[in-house]
Amino acid sequence: MKLKPLGDHLIAKPLSEDKVTKSGIVLPDTAKEKPEQAEVVAVGEGRVLDSGNRLPMGVKVGDRILFKKYSPDEIKVEGEEYLVLSENEIIAVIE
Repeated sequence: MKLKPLGDHLIAKPLSEDKVTKSGIVLPDTAKEKPEQAEVVAVGEGRVLDSGNRLPMGVKVGDRILFKKYSPDEIKVEGEEYLVLSENEIIAVIE
């Protein structure tokens, strides 16, 4: 299945963090914090301005992004976890 976000929304795949701490302690999924980084897998066409023009998206597929911790919606498609974000929820692009 292919996802196509609308407007200024994007679909991102959360980047997994280490499951083992530096001291060797294994963390279960319940103890880990929500991810704050993801890789963009699909982007919408951009936000429509009051003038009717479309503002293009500032991110593209493949970009690694940093976002607000509790802002994305989590969805599961065919067993894979994805995040749905609006472009204004993105804090930075990781280079």
